[in-house]
Amino acid sequence: MAFWRSKKNDSSDDSSTSFSPSAGEEASGGLFGKMKNGLQKTRRVLGTDIRDLFKAEGRLVDEEFLGELFARLVRTDMGAGPAGRIRDRVAKDFRGRVVHLEEVVETITEDIREQLKQDHGDLAKADSPPTVILVVGVNGSGKTTSIGKLSHHLVSQGHKIVLGAGDTFRAAAVEQLTIWAERIGCEIVTGPSGVDPASVAYQTTEKAIEIGADYAIIDTAGRLQTQGKLMLELEKIRRVIDKKLPGAPHEVLLVLDATAGQNAISQAKGFSNAAGCTGIILSKLDGSAKGGVVLPIREQFELPVKFVGLGEGIEDMTKFDPDTFAAALLEA
Repeated sequence: MAFWRSKKNDSSDDSSTSFSPSAGEEASGGLFGKMKNGLQKTRRVLGTDIRDLFKAEGRLVDEEFLGELFARLVRTDMGAGPAGRIRDRVAKDFRGRVVHLEEVVETITEDIREQLKQDHGDLAKADSPPTVILVVGVNGSGKTTSIGKLSHHLVSQGHKIVLGAGDTFRAAAVEQLTIWAERIGCEIVTGPSGVDPASVAYQTTEKAIEIGADYAIIDTAGRLQTQGKLMLELEKIRRVIDKKLPGAPHEVLLVLDATAGQNAISQAKGFSNAAGCTGIILSKLDGSAKGGVVLPIREQFELPVKFVGLGEGIEDMTKFDPDTFAAALLEA
């Protein structure tokens, strides 16, 4: 049996979760400023490495230069494929010429923008509410916090939300999501410790229909992509949601930790097959120098990156915009 809690105001503090807006947000310069701040570590590595390739008088684009450029691009965990395409683009445009930093940066930015181009980055929306969103990922990926931030984002747009605490074997996850629900001001469905997560998912969907919610967002147990039994559990959750609301879930978001770099690729591979993922939330981008990992994720799985986590505060999640990301990655 699952339980639901009505929204309430709670001014108490929680030492494990930060709810304050990011420092200096007023002066952040909007989406570009947020993205630029979030990519600080990646930009510092990549920008410094590329600047170091140049002298004041410029640099001849030859095999030595192209090899050094490739190595520096790979350091951001963008992988050999995307880095190789950027190197080849620079070679095509400038081979045999003496060029300056600004020219190469412009070409790299344009190529990254093209590689990240995606047809759609908006959340899926059901023909009639509620839209059911299932959120999956490994423990420690920032999954539950990402749900909280996404819920805040939707509530701030005027939407009515129901959360489902489907990570029933981890009391801390249920407690954390309950705190998010209370702070945001939305309903939450929980269950006794160890209850079948599918029953929580079913009753979350049922509650969303009953109260006329716009979105039901359901957490799931953190798992490794190699844990077959737990991956089968995800399939069961999908089936029971569809039984209650045909066509649901409408969105299955995979939370990937940007600090995991290339390890995030193997996670995406396992989850995209078993869970039928439709999009990605890239968390902890501000804490990583491996922000380039978004390129091989897009290359290998063709899953749109829908949101990125750019800090600790409740406001520090934003919709992913490829043009802004590419520009912020190399902005001085």
